[in-house]
Amino acid sequence: MALSRARKRGADRVDYWPGFVDALSTLLLAIMFLLSVFVLAQFILSQEITGKDTVLNRLNSQLNELTALLSLEKSANQDLEDQIKTLTASLTSSKDEQTRLESLLARGAGAASTAQDRAEILSDSLDDERKITRRALNQVSLLNQQISALRKQIAALEDALDASEIKDRESSTKIADLGKRLNVALAKRVQELNRYRSDFFGRLREILGARDDIRVVGDRFVFQSEVLFPSGGAQLNEDGLGEMTKLAKALIELGKEIPDEIDWVLRVDGHTDNIPLSGNGRYRDNWELSSGRATSVVKYLVSEGVPSKRLVAAGFGEFQPLDPEDSQEARDRNRRIELKLTEK
Repeated sequence: MALSRARKRGADRVDYWPGFVDALSTLLLAIMFLLSVFVLAQFILSQEITGKDTVLNRLNSQLNELTALLSLEKSANQDLEDQIKTLTASLTSSKDEQTRLESLLARGAGAASTAQDRAEILSDSLDDERKITRRALNQVSLLNQQISALRKQIAALEDALDASEIKDRESSTKIADLGKRLNVALAKRVQELNRYRSDFFGRLREILGARDDIRVVGDRFVFQSEVLFPSGGAQLNEDGLGEMTKLAKALIELGKEIPDEIDWVLRVDGHTDNIPLSGNGRYRDNWELSSGRATSVVKYLVSEGVPSKRLVAAGFGEFQPLDPEDSQEARDRNRRIELKLTEK
């Protein structure tokens, strides 16, 4: 009987322990789940923050490159604006992602009291992220202002270039007109000088008479050296003095007729043959001999009253022959004094 009552009392007792174990296990699982969620959120946030630092560093690098490229061609401006829009969209997307992470942290903050401190740390990090984002946006805004200023400068340069091109066209037109007028004036001067040259040559023919050793070659009056000088010498002989006296009178008369605006000169050119000098005489080579003969003619004309400023002496040696043949006849023709009436 006693054993039966004891069993009956044992059957009436409630066993709470299994239920308590189940509840405690469930609570631990919930806490572990929340901690896992919080750890996962922290890992995701850490990855996002690391990615944002990379993105922001890349953004700063791109902004520096864009600033350096502002001075390039105008066609690059549209590409810069497109990049800025892309960066702005990326920053906006980053802000949306930050908002989502903040919401996730807010939901996980109530899971455990220890998570609160970590959430505050993450919140501070997000604040830093916002500051960086704001600085980036400020840089983008500054870059937009610089682009706008650059456009104004380019527009001003285009206006200045257009004005310069118009001025250049006007100047080119004026220069072309002046060139035409100058060419016409020069042509008239040349025609006038040719007329006076023809008159001068005509007078010389009349004064000097028809001689085989004095002739006209092109625009030059040619004296054979033997008419004026002894062989190898540069002093005018008796015949040469007489001929140069006639020439001086003709030049003085012609100078009175030529207008003052025509700045004419008579060029006296000395030429020799190709036989080298011995070098033992007064003149060492044909250069010096040809120059000496031309100078003798010029000095004598000056002594006869021809203005010095109207005379030029030049020596060419044997290097501009009339006849390139290596014969005595060719050498005789090449030894000469040429007179040319020309402008300075």
